[in-house]
Amino acid sequence: MTFAYGGAGVLDTTSAHKAPTLAKQVDTFRKMVKDGTQAGKQQLSRSVALVAISGNDYYATTAVIGLTAPNDINAYIGKVTKEIASNVEQLQKLGVRKVIVNNLHPVGCTPSQTRTNNYTTCDVFGNLGATVHNNNLKQVMTDKKNVHIADLYSAFTNIVDNVPGKGQEMSKNFKRKLSPCCESFNSEGYCGQQGETGELLYNVCEKSNKFFYWDDMHPTHAGWEAVVKQLEKPLREFVG
Repeated sequence: MTFAYGGAGVLDTTSAHKAPTLAKQVDTFRKMVKDGTQAGKQQLSRSVALVAISGNDYYATTAVIGLTAPNDINAYIGKVTKEIASNVEQLQKLGVRKVIVNNLHPVGCTPSQTRTNNYTTCDVFGNLGATVHNNNLKQVMTDKKNVHIADLYSAFTNIVDNVPGKGQEMSKNFKRKLSPCCESFNSEGYCGQQGETGELLYNVCEKSNKFFYWDDMHPTHAGWEAVVKQLEKPLREFVG
């Protein structure tokens, strides 16, 4: 079952479109467990939960994860990662056997950040912010048993921002790594946008499997497939 909401974040003040926060999603699960209608003790003893956080707390606050002053960045990111850890603890207390938490992908490589340089290079500050988040997340999860961090950052980087010797074969499968298949005419627009008379305000590529990103933020099906191939082995080993 899923309790996920598009645009949701960890902190209440940054959850886009008033989507339920991670804590509220966990609370919904808690109520179902207590009611005994969906998850009994036997089911929970074999359960695996995925806590998927993709950075909405940062995008909802600024245009890029790079915030302002370094101290403010560290404090804010620390607040986000501690809240993630707290919700993982809640899931475990409810009886969930194993929990998978993804780290943050290289947000500086998303088309929303690479558009300003004609999709040629990743934004250094965006990726730095993601790295700080991931380091913090690793620290707060270190002492937790039966918790696995799915390394999205490395899986994405191996494709879109690889260095010689890493991810070369996977990267070659994509003709466009930093530009979107579905691109809005205006930088403030979005994929699927239409004008007042119904005219399309975006372009769609002919071969989406040659693009890593579908739109300004999300990978294509082929992109996700390449990412999951890298995560599959450690995930299978963790789940057992």
